[in-house]
Amino acid sequence: RGIFLCCEEYDRLCISAFRTRTFTQRENQQKIIDTFMKIAFISTRGIPNNYGGFEQFAEYISVGLAKRGHEVTVYSPNFHPYKENSYKGVRIKHIYSPETWMGSSVGSFFYDFASLKDALRNENFDIIYEAGYTSIIPAYIWFNVKKRKRPIFTTNMDGLENKRSKFSPMVRRFLDWEEKMAVKYSHYLIADNMGIHDYYKEKYGKESKFLAYGADIHDDFNVEYLAEFGLRPEEYYILIARLEPENNIVMTIEGYLNSKENGRRPLIIVGKANTPHGKELVEKYGKEKNIRFVGGIYDFEKLDSVRHFSLAYFHGHSVGGTNPSLLEAMAAGCFVLAHDNIFNRAVLKDNALYYPSAEKVTEYFNNIDDITKKTKVTSTASNIEVIRNEYSWEHLVDEHERYFKWLLEQK
Repeated sequence: RGIFLCCEEYDRLCISAFRTRTFTQRENQQKIIDTFMKIAFISTRGIPNNYGGFEQFAEYISVGLAKRGHEVTVYSPNFHPYKENSYKGVRIKHIYSPETWMGSSVGSFFYDFASLKDALRNENFDIIYEAGYTSIIPAYIWFNVKKRKRPIFTTNMDGLENKRSKFSPMVRRFLDWEEKMAVKYSHYLIADNMGIHDYYKEKYGKESKFLAYGADIHDDFNVEYLAEFGLRPEEYYILIARLEPENNIVMTIEGYLNSKENGRRPLIIVGKANTPHGKELVEKYGKEKNIRFVGGIYDFEKLDSVRHFSLAYFHGHSVGGTNPSLLEAMAAGCFVLAHDNIFNRAVLKDNALYYPSAEKVTEYFNNIDDITKKTKVTSTASNIEVIRNEYSWEHLVDEHERYFKWLLEQK
């Protein structure tokens, strides 16, 4: 019996030691995860942002993570005007890109390939964040990233690229194949909109993590900027977009032209008109007295002021996920009328009016005074609150940090 009790006590001590050792190992592992991660952002046009949505995102999130002690690297094409090797604590890796002479549609494939090659051969990242899939897929396949245990690859799937009408049927078929390969080769997917999340869940049965873009709330609007465009507060409508078919600019223009507002308050269209569709729009509507194509506005303070003082803001995007310009309009206190689709409804919910057709746009224009009197104050206030609670950059840095820690815990 004495021998039996000794054995029993020995077993208890062994189990206790094992548990202590296991828990200590887990605690140490968790401490490492909690304190330090090596993260790379690939397939953007670099930071500081001078291009678009992914670059704005990469700047805010990378700088935010670097401030928290993580080692963050952003890959940048050699033609980016910022030539330093660091930016606000973020390491910049300058990679040669032939886009300047080859064009972005082809050159971006070479740039992404070279970036990923460098990340895999010369670095030791924990996580690689891939910003969009359209030009990285050949590199994913070549390096067979799906089979790699480290780094972890998470791909932001952006919008429904194969649905964009600006692309030819052949290009859209190629994009459809790339979409399938992105789902197949990525370890994890990111959706910037719940509509995108549901699309990948239904089509491929694959989960994606919902992580949106962000926007800052401002109150430093300057009415003096309106003079440059001959505008007065609350006496014009605005639409800000790339002039592409899927942004439904014709729908808004036709709805305006057939309404009582035509000739009363002008419709201002902000966006470069150098795309084929943009040139078509200017050719067709450029002579209309109350349709004003003002080109791109790249001074953010000026742009934010011009949209803030509009009577209403039209958002026609239909195939993307969460569009940064929509979040900025919400943050600027714009009264939003949006194209009726799952992506816009996922962001705006009940805080906007929706239109599926030019006829509906005309109906809204014909009743705009009553509509704005009844709903503008409440809907704009609600949208600002949504930005503050769900889309502030600080909140999104928190969300991305939690997500990246979760990724490491899966391995």
